[in-house]
Amino acid sequence: MPTDQHPGDHPTEPFDVVVVGEALVDIVVSPRGTAEHPGGSPANVAYGLGRLGVSTGLMTSIGDDHYAAAIEKHLHSAGVRLLPGSRGTGVTATATAVLASDGSAQYDFDIRWELPRIAPSALPKILHTGSIATFLAPGASVVRELLEQSHRRCMVTYDPNIRPALLGSQAAATTLFEDLLPFTDVVKLSDEDAHWLYPRLTVDQISQRILGSGPALVAVTRGGDGSLLTTRDAQVAVPSVRSAVADTIGAGDSYMSALIYGLLMRGADGLAPSVLEALGRLAAKAAAITVRRPGAHPPTLDELGADLLEHEPAAT
Repeated sequence: MPTDQHPGDHPTEPFDVVVVGEALVDIVVSPRGTAEHPGGSPANVAYGLGRLGVSTGLMTSIGDDHYAAAIEKHLHSAGVRLLPGSRGTGVTATATAVLASDGSAQYDFDIRWELPRIAPSALPKILHTGSIATFLAPGASVVRELLEQSHRRCMVTYDPNIRPALLGSQAAATTLFEDLLPFTDVVKLSDEDAHWLYPRLTVDQISQRILGSGPALVAVTRGGDGSLLTTRDAQVAVPSVRSAVADTIGAGDSYMSALIYGLLMRGADGLAPSVLEALGRLAAKAAAITVRRPGAHPPTLDELGADLLEHEPAAT
């Protein structure tokens, strides 16, 4: 982790999970008007982990404006600490999300992604990264370097969370994605992400291709059709949880947070089919709770443990 400190930064300390990636402000435009929420996929994952009681640090890049202050306050409310080097000067990134009538979102980004060189010292149990941070230069090269240095010393989880508007060439983005796979243990992606990266392959073929590059587990989320968790030895299909939808912002990130939480809490059965099913059901429940309320507001541990009024599998 970085050794340089900015005034107000918390000192470096061991965490159960460290998340590396962008934090920004979502400007949400809907028929109800315009609202602003702290966001960014990695920051959402960190926030979701904090809400689940996991000791979590976030390495990111924010400025010194009012958006940065809002992001920091939001993260601290869940107990998430910014790692040294996360604050800089200038403007904090934004993503404008225009919501459709079904709650789905289209994004337009204003982001620059830079990180100081990160020297891993006390590594967490799990290192998570993903989204824009792993594709956008110059910061993406720093993230790759960190994963290369760390992957044999802690579990690495990765969610590419594809944003086509920022990626340019599909072929180049796929190359960048595949370049990181040997340094990861768990890869989570949506079926939309999977088919954007590999338009000629089925989800099963994509999962097997990813596993062939090194990861031990691939989780593919499929919206109302649930998720598919695949290892080299087993595959488990987990149904989604029926839920009213306010919007889908942060649903995939809540799934990722709960998946990481489950990986931390699993017993000695490794990735046996029963473990895969438990992980998938926990993550699906987290996503269902999140879509019920506007913005990226993942569940607390108490909410995740409580019975839902609607808990049957969603209709397909």
